[in-house]
Amino acid sequence: GLFIYVDAWTVAFSPDSKYIATGSHLGKVNIFGVESGKKEYSLDTRGKFILSIAYSPDGKYLASGAIDGIINIFDIATGKLLHTLEGHAMPIRSLTFSPDSQLLVTASDDGYIKIYDVQHANLAGTLSGHASWVLNVAFSPDHTHFVSSSSDKSVKVWEAGTRACVNTFFDHQDQVWSVKYSSTGSKIVSAGDDRAIHIYDCPM
Repeated sequence: GLFIYVDAWTVAFSPDSKYIATGSHLGKVNIFGVESGKKEYSLDTRGKFILSIAYSPDGKYLASGAIDGIINIFDIATGKLLHTLEGHAMPIRSLTFSPDSQLLVTASDDGYIKIYDVQHANLAGTLSGHASWVLNVAFSPDHTHFVSSSSDKSVKVWEAGTRACVNTFFDHQDQVWSVKYSSTGSKIVSAGDDRAIHIYDCPM
C-alpha cells in the first residue's frame, strides 16, 4: 500500500477519488494525489487550526472549518479563496455540502448549526436545537433532510426545506461524535463516547 506521512487532523477524498485533502493544526489545507502520494498544492487558510474539511459533491468547492470559527470556501479549479464565513463564534467541528452542492451546513462548539448558500455566501438559516457543542452534521442522499449529533448526547434529524427538527434520539449515554446516513438514506448510524453505535430507521 501507499503511505503518506503528513501532519493532519482531518481528511477528505475528492469526489473523483483522485485527491485527498488534509487539514492540520498548522492551518494548512494540503492536496495530495492518491496515485502518486505527492502533495500537489496547498490552500491558504491564514494559519488557523483546521478541524474539518469537505469537498462539494460536484467537485467545484472545498470548505474548511477552523478552531476560531472561521469557514473558508475555495474554488478547486483555481485554488482561490472564494468566501470567508464568520457566522460562528467557536470551533467548527463539522461541515457538509448538500448533494446538489448548493448549501453548506456547519456545526460548531457554539451550539449552533448554520446553513449557507454556497454561491452567494449568504446565511440561509441558524438552528439552535442542541444544548451543547454540535459535533457532526451529514445530509441525506436525497438532500431532503440532514442529521446532527452533539455533546448533549442527542442525535437530531432536520428537514432541509423548513429547517425544522423532525426527530430527536436520546439513546447515547455520552457525547455523540459521529453520525451518517446509509447510502440509500434509509438508515442513520451514530457513534459516541459511550462506546456504542446506534442504527436508526429514518423517520418519514
